[in-house]
Amino acid sequence: QVQLVESGGGSVQVGGSLNLSCAASSFTYCMGWFRQAPGKEREGVAAITTAGGSTYYSVSVAGRFTISRDSAKKTVYLQMNNLKPEDTGMYYCAAANRKCSTYGEYFTDWGQGTQVTVSS
Repeated sequence: QVQLVESGGGSVQVGGSLNLSCAASSFTYCMGWFRQAPGKEREGVAAITTAGGSTYYSVSVAGRFTISRDSAKKTVYLQMNNLKPEDTGMYYCAAANRKCSTYGEYFTDWGQGTQVTVSS
């Protein structure tokens, strides 16, 4: 099992930025970020192949969020810019072994989450 620990969440005003970090005990083929707001379904935000660095984004965040990884540090990041109230939610880091996309069904290990709150 891969241990994942997220950090970097917090409260920010509309238009602000946050950079989330996910420290992994080991890197799998794909690392991803997901989010969930109260009463809403979990949403895939971004994913990246750890070897090649191919990225995948949900339409709602494309152009505003950037996923990246530091293989030496076994850490994946999510740079979030121009934040909107709709971005509010608990953000989870996850790991997948065979496929890479923003579909959560491929991910087998999950972190505990870090809260992101965007206010007007």
